[in-house]
Amino acid sequence: MNFDEKLLQLKEKYKELEQLLMGTFSDPKEMAKISKEYSDLKEVIVLADEYLKMKNDMAQAEEMMKDDSLKEIAEAEYYECKEKIPEIEKQIKIALLPKDEADDKNAILEIRAGTGGDEAAIFAGDLFNMYKCYAELKGWNLEVISYHENEAGGFKEIISNITGAGVFGRLKFESGAHRVQRVPETESQGRVHTSAATVAVMPEAEEVDIEILDKDLRIDTYRASGAGGQHVNKTDSAIRITHIPTNTVVQCQDERSQFKNKERAMKMLRSKLYEAQRQKIDSERAGLRKSQVGTGDRSDKIRTYNYPQNRVTDHRVNLTLYKLDYVMRGEALDEIIDKLITEDQIQRLSEL
Repeated sequence: MNFDEKLLQLKEKYKELEQLLMGTFSDPKEMAKISKEYSDLKEVIVLADEYLKMKNDMAQAEEMMKDDSLKEIAEAEYYECKEKIPEIEKQIKIALLPKDEADDKNAILEIRAGTGGDEAAIFAGDLFNMYKCYAELKGWNLEVISYHENEAGGFKEIISNITGAGVFGRLKFESGAHRVQRVPETESQGRVHTSAATVAVMPEAEEVDIEILDKDLRIDTYRASGAGGQHVNKTDSAIRITHIPTNTVVQCQDERSQFKNKERAMKMLRSKLYEAQRQKIDSERAGLRKSQVGTGDRSDKIRTYNYPQNRVTDHRVNLTLYKLDYVMRGEALDEIIDKLITEDQIQRLSEL
């Protein structure tokens, strides 16, 4: 089956789904499944209609070129179509790429200070503010789940839940080691220091996504410490949950209620286990090959933020922007993310 025949087959499938949706459903899940399939096909069908019309126009122009009186006009139309068709074909192929089922999910964002002491903690705080600003620009909601502040400012660790449309799909390539080069405020001789922080972005998992058995959990309670009000040293409200089979540990102490802390900790645990499961499947599919974009390996240095040069470089796609101030305000982060998504699409197309 050639490309054009495949498109005609998809158009027939689209019409069938449209007819089904005009009927009634006894099972809401079946209706949701068909609605999603119909919605996913819509972008492809719009492009397919444009592509097939252009192929038809090109064939007609080629026929008209046989007439000397119409040859000049027909040639112009023929070559215009010939030039545009490959780009539309590429767009269709991208639209037909298998969707990551997690792209539409909310995300758990974890930022941890790496090498660099106090300066690394300050940088972790800067990264958190960058993602917070970006979330606001996107109309997403960001809620801090857990954090450990550093005495010099910033965070040793900060974990948040970001909710909104397509959050994980936009942020999933942010996982990895982020490096900063700048002169710390405490540096008297003006020397540039290098520090780092790690970012992990995980899709927020629902209970239906992954099953966790009570017998596989060890739940410990303890007294919260640090900022948080008078309750911190009076009640055992903090929760630590260990998933015994994988030795995955999560903890939460930021709510006064032990129940709420447990609820938040379970949300983090589900997301960690779900992401581990996704990574395992992805590795198996790729024959344990790490792709250039989106490995999620936190040891990989993915991006450098150079303050003296107002420069941001993403090493995976060799993209450099001299607008670090705009990136840190979230305003230019889309330029990097769009490039990463495009590179991922190109790689997946080359593997088909």
